[in-house]
Amino acid sequence: MMNPYVPLLIMIAAAAAVAVGGLVASALLGPKKANRVKVLNYECGLEATPGGGSSRRFPIKYFLTAMTFIVFDIEVVFLYPWAVSHERFGLFGLAAIASFVVLITIPFIYEWRRGGLDWSE
Repeated sequence: MMNPYVPLLIMIAAAAAVAVGGLVASALLGPKKANRVKVLNYECGLEATPGGGSSRRFPIKYFLTAMTFIVFDIEVVFLYPWAVSHERFGLFGLAAIASFVVLITIPFIYEWRRGGLDWSE
């Protein structure tokens, strides 16, 4: 009789092999020299440096935007299971999800008032 965790371990090993294999293949097969196209501005408008030894500070707004997306994306992911089976959870489930929404709404309001969602800059 097979252990029920064996398929899970095989899947984790396969995912790790694909991830590491992709990194190794990229390192071995990818171009090594910086060319004119590689050092052009890319979306953020900053000059790319081939050596990566720039002394300029990278604007933190890009990272804050990414973190905002992650926080609110995870909020939606946590709301899906509750929406599917909210009848089984009863009043406790409603209180738990209401507190979760309040805890996520507070940083949203803070970031909104701080101007983190203003894209006109």
